[in-house]
Amino acid sequence: MTAQVTLGEFLRSRRARLQPADLGLPAYGERRRVPGLRREELAQLAGVSAGYYTRLEQGQSANASDAVLDAVARVLRLDADERTHLYALARPAPAPRHPARPEHLRPGVRTMIDSFGDVPALVMGRFLDVLGWNRAAHALLAGHLDADAPYRPEGRPNVARLLFLDPHTRELYGDWDRKARSTVADLRLIAGRNPDDTALTALIGDLIVHSPEFTTLWAAHGVGDCGTGTHTYRHPVVGSLTLATELLALPDDGQRVAVFTAEPGSASAAALTLLTR
Repeated sequence: MTAQVTLGEFLRSRRARLQPADLGLPAYGERRRVPGLRREELAQLAGVSAGYYTRLEQGQSANASDAVLDAVARVLRLDADERTHLYALARPAPAPRHPARPEHLRPGVRTMIDSFGDVPALVMGRFLDVLGWNRAAHALLAGHLDADAPYRPEGRPNVARLLFLDPHTRELYGDWDRKARSTVADLRLIAGRNPDDTALTALIGDLIVHSPEFTTLWAAHGVGDCGTGTHTYRHPVVGSLTLATELLALPDDGQRVAVFTAEPGSASAAALTLLTR
């Protein structure tokens, strides 16, 4: 999973979703061997030579300027997250000289999420490992797991692994397909920023081997930050819930706090209260 290979795959996937007519180009009714926009057409619209764009797509133009990347992003109609991903792949960060140390949860952050009471909250690490959760989040999302699992680095739950490989988690989400797409899109952004990390590569490889659904979504190269959203849950104890999720970034190497809230006075709010009683 090198940045150069992934850059080409990403650009080809974005070309494939566009047709010449979308960009005002004549199609002449010819039959195309591949779907979407051709390299030559994209290069013309971006104002670069076909040869240069081909080298960019092959990962052979490490010094592509901001102007070129912006032009390619404009033609491909990339959104903000996709632009960020393009830049990360075109200009990969140097590999770290030393193996990353195991992530840890600062005591102050653990105290903070514990203080939320009936409001579920958890902390995710750089690669979606659960570093900590409060009692409500454990009861909501993973009551079938040991409550202390996040605090043992060798056996931490991982949000992506749970979603795709754990039957309980799959059954928990009433809108599992949408949650799966957003999680893979988030993981794509993370992978773009960390193309040479062995732990991340192992995680993605494990999911590809064991989950056909993950493999299909991963191949689509969708990217997006799943910072907010509302999901439905089918909890085995308190029944149906509708909860909004907010992700809050911590100044600690990509750690994020996920907070799950219900509309005040709703049946979902009452169900959250029951979970911690």
